[in-house]
Amino acid sequence: MSRHTDSAPRLASTLGKRHLSMIAIAGVIGAGLFVGSGAAIGQAGPGVLISYAVAGALVVLVMRMLGEMAAANPDTGSFSAYAERAIGRWAGFTIGWLYWWFWVVVIGVEATAGAAIAHRWLPVVPQWTWALVLMVILTATNLFSVRSYGEFEFWFASIKVAAITVFLIVGVVAVLGLLPGFTAPGAANLTGHGGFLPNGAGPVLQAMLVVVFSFFGAEIATVAAGESADPVHAVRAAVRSVVWRILVFYLGSIAVVVTLLPWNDASVAKSPYVAVLDHIGLPAAATVMDAIVLTSVLSCLNSGLYTASRMLFSLATRGDAPSAWRRLSGRGVPTVPVLASTVVGFVTVIFNYVSPDGVFLFLVNSSGAVALFVWLVIAVSQLRMRRELERATPDRLTLRMWAYPYLTWLSIVAMAGLLVGMLFDGDSRPQLLLSVLVAVIVLAVAMIRQRASGAALVTADTSAKESA
Repeated sequence: MSRHTDSAPRLASTLGKRHLSMIAIAGVIGAGLFVGSGAAIGQAGPGVLISYAVAGALVVLVMRMLGEMAAANPDTGSFSAYAERAIGRWAGFTIGWLYWWFWVVVIGVEATAGAAIAHRWLPVVPQWTWALVLMVILTATNLFSVRSYGEFEFWFASIKVAAITVFLIVGVVAVLGLLPGFTAPGAANLTGHGGFLPNGAGPVLQAMLVVVFSFFGAEIATVAAGESADPVHAVRAAVRSVVWRILVFYLGSIAVVVTLLPWNDASVAKSPYVAVLDHIGLPAAATVMDAIVLTSVLSCLNSGLYTASRMLFSLATRGDAPSAWRRLSGRGVPTVPVLASTVVGFVTVIFNYVSPDGVFLFLVNSSGAVALFVWLVIAVSQLRMRRELERATPDRLTLRMWAYPYLTWLSIVAMAGLLVGMLFDGDSRPQLLLSVLVAVIVLAVAMIRQRASGAALVTADTSAKESA
């Protein structure tokens, strides 16, 4: 059962449908697409398209499951609140804190990445100063109002969408041989250089692990839905649009990259989008892409602060974080959770400067498998909540998971397979083991708290009976 009460503080409902739609897009399109995709291409070659297609199908299924629950019960705690209702308080506590941990680490990573780009443009300003400036600006944005966060995210996402749209149009024109002065390679880069699977089928799975984490963030729309004027319709629109976003933005742009350039070209591994733009003769490609990546970094930093703070607020309203964190400002913003997430995020930035190969690497690796943990919890929660909704309130099932329960079970098996794959992959194994370690610690805290609260209830009940 949920422990929300009617007296619980209410967040402002000022996000519009356009904000929710762009927040969902911003969650899917990150710096991982613009830069990180090079590593996946380097592992699997043109076969990376299979990796993106399978991982994309998985995230579509997960978002459909989450959308079903969110449309029926809009909640700022999103899957953490649903896990509590469907599985138990320990599950909501554990996945909520793990999700918060993931995003505060991301805040540190993104602030560092943004500072590095800004430092390249203005090297006279120290990199740590840029990190501080970015953190302060976006913290102020999140503290001012949820609408200011929504506006920032709307415009950040608009820039990313425009950039990818232009890239796709120019790329398709080049692939079709319609670009003046450019000779289209045809299928040479897809079938040459070792073939479509130059390194075999194994690296396709390894690349899938890289791709999965670049998709993480789409669920932010269901967290933000709690502050939407019309959460049910906003969630439905955001979830339904995930399919074409992944098909067009991810599969489309990656297909352009591996068609126009050899997969083993050194420039592709470094920055695939810059490599394509340079190849077709676009002037100042590196500078243009730097600006777009900076926008993506700021978008992710902005969303990280927002999402982490709302998860803390939800945990507080359910008694799983200090009650003082439930307080809202006059503009309906949970001030303390925003500041708490900022402080921890900035500490990770400091660690990146003083111990990049020690503490910071540990922090990053410790959140590496959280995405799959979250998705697994979403699938299990949907499996259980669907039965409850069909029995008690079928009218609230305005968005349904396809082929329930078969596709839900298929998703669970696929995610379990990916976790096993991480265990046998040398690069991913440390991330999985450290993430499991952090998860076990948080779970232990959850079980201790649950046992203590249960003992307290028994004591109170016994005292009441004795006094009677």
